[in-house]
Amino acid sequence: MNRRTTRARLRISLAAALALTAGLALSGCGTGDGAPKLAVADPYMPQPVTQDMAGAFFVVKNTGGTADKLTSVTSDLSKDISIHKTVGNKMEQVKSLDVPANGELRLGRGGSHLMFMGLKNKPVEGDKVTVELHFATSDTIKVDVPVKAADYVPKK
Repeated sequence: MNRRTTRARLRISLAAALALTAGLALSGCGTGDGAPKLAVADPYMPQPVTQDMAGAFFVVKNTGGTADKLTSVTSDLSKDISIHKTVGNKMEQVKSLDVPANGELRLGRGGSHLMFMGLKNKPVEGDKVTVELHFATSDTIKVDVPVKAADYVPKK
């Protein structure tokens, strides 16, 4: 091989290595940008009528480019907290609820909601109930949920 061929091959190899390195660096930068970015808005719990059960509602906003799922909820108020959705006139327990990319998961009366069964105490209007929302990929979010009047309806 002559010097010219060797230099040409070296330049091509170097260019390929630089292109590969730049591509990997750019793809690495993009992984954080597409991750879910979750925040909770408008939480409330209507004052329970009995100590048997309560519901809770809120909106999970996702400004990230990747979807996530609400998978479970924990709270000192109850050990038995389940996630429900309403289909037609029927309420059914589900394992998770989707939080779409660049969208929101809305929990409200007549739709998706949390059910607290066997309350340790009956919260009253003005109290706050702390809950921890657990997601498939995002970190846990701790939310103080204000207890509102039993007939409370949020403004739209």
